[in-house]
Amino acid sequence: QVQLVESGGGLVQAGGSLRLSCASSGGAFSGYCVGWFHQAPGKERESVAVISWSGGTTYYADSVKDRFTISRNNAKNTVYLQMNSLEPEDTAFYYCAASHSLTLNPEFFGFWGQGTQVTVSS
Repeated sequence: QVQLVESGGGLVQAGGSLRLSCASSGGAFSGYCVGWFHQAPGKERESVAVISWSGGTTYYADSVKDRFTISRNNAKNTVYLQMNSLEPEDTAFYYCAASHSLTLNPEFFGFWGQGTQVTVSS
């Protein structure tokens, strides 16, 4: 089955940008919806953005609308999360995951990457 690997996290100052990548290392995931989720210490895992298998439908958490953009390149088996105007509140561990259905519920995402840390300093 699909195996996901995230990259692109790091330390950035508030107002800066990062581009996260989620790549399939175990096969194509063009048939999967892919979501980005984050989890901060002491908080629940939350949906950040989700993209349909074709890339034609996207959803964003209210907290990141107009700042983050999710996209995918199925030919490269990669999904991206462009994160602009980063805020300290965005600091969290970010995961990508794949689902067979278009949903915001993390319980329906069966394939998860190991995550990448995003830290935004003030």
